[in-house]
Amino acid sequence: MKIYGLTTCRTTQKALAWFKLHGISNDFQNFKKTGVAKEKLQEWDWKQGYEVFLNKKGLTWKKLDPEIKAGINNSEMALALLQQQPGIIKRPVIEDGDFLFFGFDEKVYEDHFLSLT
Repeated sequence: MKIYGLTTCRTTQKALAWFKLHGISNDFQNFKKTGVAKEKLQEWDWKQGYEVFLNKKGLTWKKLDPEIKAGINNSEMALALLQQQPGIIKRPVIEDGDFLFFGFDEKVYEDHFLSLT
């Protein structure tokens, strides 16, 4: 299982703590240090659509120039922005085989991860 996020993000911290509490190992990738490959963003877009993981509620989005925000009207534009500014990606991103989830939801985590054990 792979988790993508920012170590400074409280939601990512909550998710990592949840996995540690339940003894579920993971491979963590810090967006700030490693970025996100264009191909990975395209994969996520193909699976769920960029609208699911483009975080318009976060501070990074809110600080963007209104013209840039207005220009995000298709996946090509959105993915280019997300690659340049991965802080706009809804976090954490959880990949576990075909399971792909954005954010922290204890019920979703329990249903997926604890039902496997």
